[in-house]
Amino acid sequence: MKTLIQNGRLVDESSGLNGVGDLAMADGHIVAVGKVPSEFTPDVRFDAKDCVVSPGLVDLCARLGEPGHEHEGMLHTEMRAAVAGGVTTLVCPPDTDPVLDESGLVDMLVFRVGQLGLGRVLPLGALTRGLNGEVLTELAALTSAGCVGFSQAERAMSRADVMLRSFQYAATYGFTLWLRPVHGQLDTGVAASGPLATRLGLAGVPASAETIALFTILEFMRMTGAQVHLCRISSAAGAAMVRHAKSEGLPLTADISINQLLLSEQDMGYFDARARLTPPLRSARDRDALQQAVLDGTIDAVVSDHTPVEPDGKALPFAQAEPGASGLELLLSATLKWRGLDHVNLASGLACVTSRAAQVLSKATRVNLPKGLGQLVVGGVADVCVFDPQAEWSFDGTGHHSQCRHSPFDRRLTGMRLPAQVKATWVHGVQVHHG
Repeated sequence: MKTLIQNGRLVDESSGLNGVGDLAMADGHIVAVGKVPSEFTPDVRFDAKDCVVSPGLVDLCARLGEPGHEHEGMLHTEMRAAVAGGVTTLVCPPDTDPVLDESGLVDMLVFRVGQLGLGRVLPLGALTRGLNGEVLTELAALTSAGCVGFSQAERAMSRADVMLRSFQYAATYGFTLWLRPVHGQLDTGVAASGPLATRLGLAGVPASAETIALFTILEFMRMTGAQVHLCRISSAAGAAMVRHAKSEGLPLTADISINQLLLSEQDMGYFDARARLTPPLRSARDRDALQQAVLDGTIDAVVSDHTPVEPDGKALPFAQAEPGASGLELLLSATLKWRGLDHVNLASGLACVTSRAAQVLSKATRVNLPKGLGQLVVGGVADVCVFDPQAEWSFDGTGHHSQCRHSPFDRRLTGMRLPAQVKATWVHGVQVHHG
């Protein structure tokens, strides 16, 4: 199938693209960008006038409900949500049920995704069996099955000896550890520690729950030389530690959830469970510091942290509610909302969820990735998103593909209007979404 996207504004910071032109795709790859040869004869033409043509989004953290949480999200609904949001590649954490700690489970997930043909899922393998922090998994077998790295998801690793051994293995065999820095004995609250949590009578999670764990991770990196991707940094102090570690030359990358990038604890309202998240929303000072960390490259990528939660899980008092939120269909719009508020140019804003996220993957995995992932380059994979930058909409939990209808961006909570509407998405040259 040959496809020609015409008259769109081609935007890709990594390729230096930011202007009106055409894009041609054939056999799953991009064959021309900007000016298309006259001999190219497309089977399908798509008019992208007044729209932006960008690489498909790369989301480094999205849970899909399967296996084991089908009541919260089915694989096909969440993948539909992904492509409806322009996300063509996503990384799936291992905290499924059962946990992704055996190669057969990874094979099954990859097979199911392949059957759907809606997008590319790159699973993370469990670092320890059952994520219990006691015994390391068969890292080589999980890598052969397609795992791009190894994670404890939201679980803290309490045994320092097991943690050190995982760093030694990772350094020896070239694996990357995807770790959210969290100290289990301090991460027992439901909101960020501070005056607001105290006034609301909510148990707090101090920033030190992140920074103490981060200190340990960085020390083990210095000892072993292991490569680490830090997941969902949430505090100003954490961002400062990452910045210093990068200045040392440690092999480190990091991401941030779109929730922490745009919102603060003030957006919790009065015990509104839609804002019950892990990690919790922190102060406006933390949010502003995290925004600066994205701008200066301390934070490499922005993620959706899509975590489907069923209605009953949110219909509880704040402290008992299940943490999580819908994010796949919000990632593009929320990122562009931040871009507009912070006066970031369009190409740089998009890079946080396209080329910069793809670069994290290219550094972090031994698994072969498609050429040109997260970019618009000749010869690269034809993962493309077309969106209308002038459109505006509000999230209200209706009219979306994901089974999860809860988000802190809900207009009834924040009153926020979001920019951009996805018109079409292609994965490997096949159109998988029609807006």
